[in-house]
Amino acid sequence: MARYTGPKTKISRIFGEPITGNGKWLTKNSNPPGIHGANRKRKTLGEYALQLREKQKAKYTYGVLEKQFRKTFEEASRRKGVTGENLIKLLEARLDNTVFRLGIAPSRHAARQLVSHKHITVDGEIVNIPSYSLKPGQVIALKEKSAANTAITSAFRGKNSKFNWLDYNETEQKGTFIAYPERESVPENIKEQLIVELYSK
Repeated sequence: MARYTGPKTKISRIFGEPITGNGKWLTKNSNPPGIHGANRKRKTLGEYALQLREKQKAKYTYGVLEKQFRKTFEEASRRKGVTGENLIKLLEARLDNTVFRLGIAPSRHAARQLVSHKHITVDGEIVNIPSYSLKPGQVIALKEKSAANTAITSAFRGKNSKFNWLDYNETEQKGTFIAYPERESVPENIKEQLIVELYSK
């Protein structure tokens, strides 16, 4: 599947936020990309541009392409509740994102690689689909052989305690997807209502 493989800092500079990494380069150059940088005259963004920008931000943040993102939105709109919040819940329930949130991988890109290369199991079965949607109660772990690989385990950073919809057992190196997260618990700066408005046109 095609995916963005260009400079991550360039994407962060477009939005002025570290959406594809730790953003350490933003402190050196936070100007928008382009030959004229900060000197380029930019018009005030219209309603459609703001909505499109928010959708692009969500896509780059979670590493999802347009077709897959639209399918996720359609699934969110079919579910009960607020569509925008459902969208964020479904994106957070992706296997690659959960591996990242559990601290097994240092970034979503690294988490995607772990899943694609068959290092991750769900309920004891190997799953190599990064977009696999987890259900509450499912257990995520490293394959036994992978758990003994220091090249993988050395990248562990530990689960952030604020992600209360996940539980991680460091001794067994297993994590549990407890429930879909509430919107206020997800730290990503995404205005999901703008995305709903965009797709509602």
